Amino acid sequence: MVAAALPAFSRIARAETYPSRPVRIIVGFPPGGAADITARLMGQWLSERLGQQFVIENRPGAGTNVGTEAVIRSSPDGYTLLVSGSNAAINPTLFRSLNFNFIRDTAPIASIVRVPQLMQVTPSLPVKSVPEFIAYAKTNPGKIAMGSGGNGSPAHVIGEYFKLMTGTDLTHVPYRGAAPAVTDLLGGQIQVAFTELATSLGHIKSGSLRALAVTTAARAEALPDIPTLAEFIPGFEASQWVGLVAPKDTPSAIIEKLNTEINAGLADPKLKARFAELGGMVLPGSPDDFGKLIRDETEKWGKVIRAANIKVQ
Repeated sequence: MVAAALPAFSRIARAETYPSRPVRIIVGFPPGGAADITARLMGQWLSERLGQQFVIENRPGAGTNVGTEAVIRSSPDGYTLLVSGSNAAINPTLFRSLNFNFIRDTAPIASIVRVPQLMQVTPSLPVKSVPEFIAYAKTNPGKIAMGSGGNGSPAHVIGEYFKLMTGTDLTHVPYRGAAPAVTDLLGGQIQVAFTELATSLGHIKSGSLRALAVTTAARAEALPDIPTLAEFIPGFEASQWVGLVAPKDTPSAIIEKLNTEINAGLADPKLKARFAELGGMVLPGSPDDFGKLIRDETEKWGKVIRAANIKVQ
């Protein structure tokens, strides 16, 4: 009996003293995007709350698979964590062979933020609303170029979802990231793009790009006058989300401790305001809530990827 109780006691003791040294948070993207900024904001919060440094390490590559696999293969002790996003729900269908199963091999800790994508057009396109865009696209099939941050990126998949939901024929033009897509949108080389709101917010406010809608079910606090796609396309909801996961078998007490502190951060007015500046809406919840979101999104985007026959090169 005593011997059997020792492993459980050891796990509880580790959780009580956790963290006793710096914690690495791996981000599978280059610096500057929504996932990276989210990691840095939450890492700073956790550092202050838990008394140890939460160090951000960018490890981009293969659509976030490089960073994801590094975390999955690490020790499940709470000292190597992964900031994960919508790619985790896209990649299982997009890539034919992965060395891991994200749902099986990770332990959800907490969702953090939901970031809308912004549907925007070059001002030279003769449309000022989503219904006008759909009508124009249907009378000009294949003639509207839709830019994205790359094949299989969240922006691409959301664009394909839009096409499926509206019966429009847009020509996909992949770029190496959202920034060059927006540059060509400004120059008129492409006519429409879906990007993270923060990427284009300045261009929208200056009038150099025209926002038609946000992709989330609710309007974005940063652009309250811009409608949602659901206002014109019933049931449309698509967004990027960001959360924190650990390798499977990480002690549940550590998971719960991190979840509690993250949710405290999401309730903090100053931190909420920082996320709002990115166009993000905080997404508090339990580890189980986050796990359900990942499973539901994996099923949803799998259907879109198969229907649109999206393939990575």
